[in-house]
Amino acid sequence: MSDDTDRQRLRVVVADDQAAVREPLAAVLALAEDIDVVAAASNGREVLQAVAAGPVDVVLMDLRMPVMDGIEATRLLAERHPDVAVVVLTTFADDDSILGALSAGARGYLTKNAGRRDITRAIRAAAAGQSVLDREVQDRLLATARARTPTPTKRDLPDDLTPREREVLALIGLGLPNRGIAEKLFISEATVKTHINNLFAKAGLRDRPDAVRLAIEADLA
Repeated sequence: MSDDTDRQRLRVVVADDQAAVREPLAAVLALAEDIDVVAAASNGREVLQAVAAGPVDVVLMDLRMPVMDGIEATRLLAERHPDVAVVVLTTFADDDSILGALSAGARGYLTKNAGRRDITRAIRAAAAGQSVLDREVQDRLLATARARTPTPTKRDLPDDLTPREREVLALIGLGLPNRGIAEKLFISEATVKTHINNLFAKAGLRDRPDAVRLAIEADLA
């Protein structure tokens, strides 16, 4: 029984160049029953060293760090350790930071306004291969996508999407998180995740930003 429990625990590296942020964050995450903080890093190079020493499941990554920033570290992790998920936790929510981190391979993006529950939920989701974006980040991505495609080419949806999957896609396009979608449709978050997984598979989507773009191009958002 204890071996099964150990295998379910997530091994996390916390990366932030400020000890005043890094150390309390690591202490708070260590309180979660399914998370072990296995290392703390003050820059991207230390992150790579910690992951190489491993094993590591998730890196909670700051972006602006000396020696090597979080975007470059994320890119190198994606190349060298593709099984390690990255969740960005930063004060920056500008287009370059968001798109740079997601393009580099980050599965989640939170601002430092996120609470402990939001952060632990994002870590668990990233470890399970899901993307979690802060509401502010989702809104920014949506605004950017619309600004860059003022007259988007109409994009057809896959014929095998169910009506419920279309509803879920439309709500993703409006920037709702899984919990908001569940409340809107009066279904559980687990059911929402199932619909999203099916939707992503049928439409060939990689992550939530892809889904937002599809919703816009299909006139659902």
